[in-house]
Amino acid sequence: MERNERGERTEGALPAGVARETSAPHTVAFIPARYESSRMRGKPLADLCGRPMLWWVYRRVREARNIDEVYAAVDHEAIRRACAQHGIPCVMTSPEHRTGTERLYEAARRIPADVYVCVNGDEPLIDPAVVEQVVPRETAGFFAANLMAPVRSPAEVVDNTNIKVVADREGYALYFSRSPIPCPKASLDFVYYKHLGVLAYSLEALRFFAQTPRGPAEAVEDINELRFVENRKKLRMIAVESASLSVDTPKDLEHVREILRGKLESGEITL
Repeated sequence: MERNERGERTEGALPAGVARETSAPHTVAFIPARYESSRMRGKPLADLCGRPMLWWVYRRVREARNIDEVYAAVDHEAIRRACAQHGIPCVMTSPEHRTGTERLYEAARRIPADVYVCVNGDEPLIDPAVVEQVVPRETAGFFAANLMAPVRSPAEVVDNTNIKVVADREGYALYFSRSPIPCPKASLDFVYYKHLGVLAYSLEALRFFAQTPRGPAEAVEDINELRFVENRKKLRMIAVESASLSVDTPKDLEHVREILRGKLESGEITL
């Protein structure tokens, strides 16, 4: 590893002898796994057909072809033990972090990479091909990116656990909200989009987030990505088709469990 004059590893340094390829950035994915979830305590360990939810997310992310390494960023000994039991590489982080992005920054300072991908730990059905789309082809000028998917039902539009997003003509985020945006006052001819829990960051973007206080809109909406928007930092929004379901409630957990059980019984997937 590259080290500074005090012998400390430099942020973002790659191992000695490993050359950076501009066409293929070295990409590390982290799955933030917080034990004290506000909605479901111990959610990363929730049982899904005999495996913890975190295992299912890890399994899907590691199948993404342009991800070089995958780690869980954990904050509790119970999750660390589960990772060891199921062969999931993990990094222990502070339980004091308020957001998964702050947890990711702590972990990123220990694992060198060109691009850091964050996949929320409550996305057990995430498609690896969808994850692949958030990784930039080159790092020149790259700051951060986020996936978004079209909303197909009115119920999803009004559900405040689905974060809606509006992007400008160049594909950068204008605003995120738990409310339906934009308001269809003059026309119904519009496709609503929701934020997916799959993001890519440069180390610069992670550092900015960790060192910048919450703004008023973020504090009201409780949406991390508004920290970039409120400070005029460009967050690229990438539209994808995704049927992934995030687990926010016990009802969501049971629904995902039934989906996975059906896939196992049909032989579509195996443990």
